[in-house]
Amino acid sequence: MFSGSIVAIITPMKIDGSIDYQALDKLVDYQIANGTKGIVATGTTGEPATMTPEEHISVIDRIVKHVDGRCQVIAGTGSNSTSETVFYTKEAEALGVDACLLCVPYYNKPTQEGMYQHFKTVSKQTSLPIVLYNVPGRTVADMSADTAARLAELESVVAIKEANTIERIRTLIDKVGHKIAVLTGDDPVLVDTIAYGGQGVISVTANVAPKLVANICQLALSGDIETARALESAAMPLHESLFIESNPIPVKWAAAEMGLCENGIRLPLTPLSQQYHEQVRAQLQVHKLL
Repeated sequence: MFSGSIVAIITPMKIDGSIDYQALDKLVDYQIANGTKGIVATGTTGEPATMTPEEHISVIDRIVKHVDGRCQVIAGTGSNSTSETVFYTKEAEALGVDACLLCVPYYNKPTQEGMYQHFKTVSKQTSLPIVLYNVPGRTVADMSADTAARLAELESVVAIKEANTIERIRTLIDKVGHKIAVLTGDDPVLVDTIAYGGQGVISVTANVAPKLVANICQLALSGDIETARALESAAMPLHESLFIESNPIPVKWAAAEMGLCENGIRLPLTPLSQQYHEQVRAQLQVHKLL
């Protein structure tokens, strides 16, 4: 159901931190025009942690309406509260999204059984397809491949975004790849993921280089792994520059540098440190994005 390049889209903000909905429309059009197959609204890169509930829902609504069926829309509706996750998922379902992206509950440090019961509970409250999201670097809690395999038995679970080592991704593909789509959450291991049987990426880099990421996915999925690897190798310094500080700090600065939006971001995140400007700018120039 989900494959290729899917962007974890930033939420553009003005310098005062208010959401810039006109810039959001512009970003959506930029993605679709350059081959992106799906848009994740209010994923980690979209800063939902500092949004009010009204803002969270309005960003999803705006993206669904502006996309208008031109690509898939996945709403990030996960939280560390099961009841809150159910609330946001129901709201997103009413807005007409294609699926929801549910992260492993963060901060609480649930057990594997707690994770399973969390996702199972949400699945009973929605008819939306569910994309699981394991990102232990942010949540601390790491959903095991065995727990993912249990969850893959649920009819509504259709995919998993795994932001983890390539070894874990391969284990997941072995265990659940015949049932659900396995997507990497890390751009640098995109080709390895697809070469082993995964379906694509939920990408940060695609915010600024959607055509590049889409091309890598298309080549790899079509079996031209050699050419895909060459493109990926050339893109590695760009990937690295976009994580020189915590995501989405560098990618929001890069998007602003490209004229796609203003350089607004909300505390506790701060704009990209001056010392990294030239490094990120240089990579944008290498890929002719400036």
